Amino acid sequence: MSVTALLVILLLVLVSFLGLGVLGYAVYRRPRLTQPVIVMLTGAGALATVVGVLVAVSTVTR
Repeated sequence: MSVTALLVILLLVLVSFLGLGVLGYAVYRRPRLTQPVIVMLTGAGALATVVGVLVAVSTVTR
């Protein structure tokens, strides 16, 4: 895997964690929407899926 691909994946992970934090804070401020832990775990699962697909695609195209 090239250095550029690794940096892009790292940037994606960092931005996604920032997005998860914003999502958790928004749900925390409005608790009637849902529990923050469930939202954060769902977002983390989606993040893991996206990163897994990106890694799989980047290793296949080598």
